Amino acid sequence: MTNKPTTLGALKEAGYRPRPVKDELRENLRRALSRGENPFPGIHGYERTVLPALSNAVLSRHDFLLLGLRGQAKTRLLRLLVNLLDPEIPAIAGSELNEDPFAPITKYGRRIIAERGDAAPIAWIPRAERYREKLATPDVTIADLIGDIDPIKAATERRSYSDEEVIHFGIVPRTNRGIFAINELPDLQPRIQVGLLNILEERDLQIRGFPVRIPLDILLVFSANPEDYTNRGNIITPLKDRISSQIFTHYPEDVKIAAKITAQEAWVERSGGPSVEVPQLFRELVEEIAFAARGSEFVDQSSGVSARMPISALEILVSNLERRAFVHGESRVSPRLCDLPATLPAITGKVEMVYEGEQQGAEVIAKKLIGTAVKKLFDAKFPAPDAGRPTERRRQEIEEDDETAGPVRRVRTPPPAEKIHPLYEPIAAWFSAGNRVTISDEAPFSEHVKALESVPGLKKAVEEHFSPASKEELAIGMELVLEGLTQHLKIAREDLDSRVSYTEMLKFNLVKNRTH
Repeated sequence: MTNKPTTLGALKEAGYRPRPVKDELRENLRRALSRGENPFPGIHGYERTVLPALSNAVLSRHDFLLLGLRGQAKTRLLRLLVNLLDPEIPAIAGSELNEDPFAPITKYGRRIIAERGDAAPIAWIPRAERYREKLATPDVTIADLIGDIDPIKAATERRSYSDEEVIHFGIVPRTNRGIFAINELPDLQPRIQVGLLNILEERDLQIRGFPVRIPLDILLVFSANPEDYTNRGNIITPLKDRISSQIFTHYPEDVKIAAKITAQEAWVERSGGPSVEVPQLFRELVEEIAFAARGSEFVDQSSGVSARMPISALEILVSNLERRAFVHGESRVSPRLCDLPATLPAITGKVEMVYEGEQQGAEVIAKKLIGTAVKKLFDAKFPAPDAGRPTERRRQEIEEDDETAGPVRRVRTPPPAEKIHPLYEPIAAWFSAGNRVTISDEAPFSEHVKALESVPGLKKAVEEHFSPASKEELAIGMELVLEGLTQHLKIAREDLDSRVSYTEMLKFNLVKNRTH
């Protein structure tokens, strides 16, 4: 309304007709669907699963529960329901419960209408103020949610405890004619959950032994994590029975969708610094780490791997690039595979391990997850290293001591031949000759590329199969080949603080054995 009525009489003249909040949500959703509008912007990967179920619940005028693991946008979905509310609704001015001027429900509201009639003042409530939520914790009380008698108010205003106006209303009735959400419902103590039964079924509330019942017009929505049912609490059966719809959420099923979510949420567009360019390929690689965690036998799958993990990892990655650019005075910087270890703090803090994973250590498992993600990308872009002809091994003469004949020249039997794709033969041969290459996330780009190009055949392999669009992508491709050969056990990798060194597998094992 352009000229909003400020009195009850003006509201009547304007032809306003109130409607229950569930009808309001239903009608506005119907209108949005008919127009092809999306009432849940920023939600990706739920188009064929969660969003249809959520829409059905709203169209059915259901209270509902979103059930899913951590980081599955449950709270965001609940908050987006506010888009389905009218921009503003009228209420009796001064009412604590947002009372409908045409149907007051409290003693205060009825008195104002009775005393002032059509001159009763009207306040307009915006949709944002009609949504409230509460995180369920063990210390939440009935008084917090429903309300209680306020003895101080009774004494100050000299009212009897039997007077309705001494009630201090909780957050649920204060959301009358709106949406109230409870997050992590199983954490709410069972005796507190009982207090919600009447609101869900009879749509009224009663304070202690007060002789009056106050009807409420409200949509109750909830979120819960399946893990909580056994670890911290449960939803009592009568309450669960009164929640009309239970909707399961899930993680993105496609890495491109997951990367889209991360790009939307992560803070990567930063001003006042170097130009940080993270190609789509690298963004998807960060997502693959989360996908690897969700399939790892060392990670507790019942706990889940939150979508916040790749978001935090991408932000740390960008910060690592910024730091390098600041140190070397570079105006433009792009990621390297050797930057990925910098994201370990984002991974180790968000992945719950099973017993075997705890024994190995969070950082060791996190590095394995990064390796798994890199291997998947390598396998998708390059031929399998084992798909080729056997490599030639040179027979070597060595001097051995014989107890009877003394020093004797013998020919060492070569080890069994390994198959390797011809594409990687020059690379493998170079490392077999005792060479090594060391790269770092702290080196300037020119030194980084120079080190990679020192490996014969590496650049050619990338140009043939990776199709790099820039010198930065060429460098990423060369690193990817080295990491891929490492994951396929063709060469060895050694982590040295902020540096990574690649060498021959046999020589690495000999050094490792001597160390131990």
